[in-house]
Amino acid sequence: MPMQSMKHQEVRNLESIPVGSLGLVALPGYREMVEKVDEYLIRWRTERENEHKNSLAFAGYIRPSYIVGSEVPRFGTGEGKGVLKDSVRGMDLYFLVDVANYSITYKLFGQENHMSPDDHFADLKRVIAAVGGKARRITVIMPYLYEGRQYKRSMRESLDCAIALQELVKMGVDNIITFDAHDPRVENAIPLNGFDTIQPAYQFVKGLLGHVEGLTFDSSHMMVISPDEAGTKRAIYFANVLGLDMGMFYKRRDYTVFENGMNPVIAHEFLGSSVEGKDMLVIDDMLSSGDSVLEVARALKKRNAGRVFILSTFGLFTQGLEKFDEAHKEGVFDYLLTTDLIYQTPALLSRDWYISCGMSKYIAYIIDTLNHDSSISDLLNPVDRITSLVARYNENGKHVVE
Repeated sequence: MPMQSMKHQEVRNLESIPVGSLGLVALPGYREMVEKVDEYLIRWRTERENEHKNSLAFAGYIRPSYIVGSEVPRFGTGEGKGVLKDSVRGMDLYFLVDVANYSITYKLFGQENHMSPDDHFADLKRVIAAVGGKARRITVIMPYLYEGRQYKRSMRESLDCAIALQELVKMGVDNIITFDAHDPRVENAIPLNGFDTIQPAYQFVKGLLGHVEGLTFDSSHMMVISPDEAGTKRAIYFANVLGLDMGMFYKRRDYTVFENGMNPVIAHEFLGSSVEGKDMLVIDDMLSSGDSVLEVARALKKRNAGRVFILSTFGLFTQGLEKFDEAHKEGVFDYLLTTDLIYQTPALLSRDWYISCGMSKYIAYIIDTLNHDSSISDLLNPVDRITSLVARYNENGKHVVE
């Protein structure tokens, strides 16, 4: 195990008694991620020194795997049921689900049907229902928050995200962990339960420094850009941590037209200081079709910006990769970074302009700490780790970034 990983483990108090025997439940389409998380947990718990390891409170602490067997078989009509293959009585369970994984299919009256977010969420509820109240605690880790974009009411319409959160709580879920929620205020729907939205800032910096040479982290050479007004808080945090200036685009929309669930954008207007010659870090929570972020990148290039790096927690690519291939060929952007929190197509992973930021180790840290009922505040605010990473890069270059 790398020395850096062990050191990071030792700075947190994991001597406390676990809440219960640890169990990981992988929903369909997220097995690969859960297996990576499981590998870290197995290694850390085998190597961790703990004087109480042999006590009754630590029974089952070291196991060959923490994954609980589960499946969601379906009938010919497409109806399903959740099944747990192992006992979960008294366990501290973590359900991990990728509601954006459209590659998973099932038979519907003999036809191949791709799973939608609705299907994944229904399966999550089915497997939670199979627990039957026997678990000590239930935590749902849902990186892409189901219906997170439908978080507020602007007309007579449904509040799907709030309803979904309340459903999970009523089913006995104690904590919900998500990443980069479109608007964290959605937690107001369940004010008496745990809800954490986590920023992958450290992983973005790590991915960037591990692949790009010649970066200079100061306000004369680099700038953080928010592609819209809604993402300014995210960009301000990133800029403050890295000691950079921030700029923002705001969208002028045509409110007389309603297309694809929203009012179309007429133009992107820029607010901020000069971008000429500077490297741009365009940061957003999700990349759907990609039209807006590519327009922002083009607008920055027209203002004589230097290199453009697009950072997005979730890369959905709902309209394919061709427009990104063309934009990269035209020099509109240099690299695009997203996390592996949701499904990535083999075609995306093969692109030379794409950088994938791994999150399995981070999720393992969170689960390991929470199982001991310890604070994860140092994981939620990685300022010290980012500062140390940038310092090592400035001193030795990208090859020292692990």
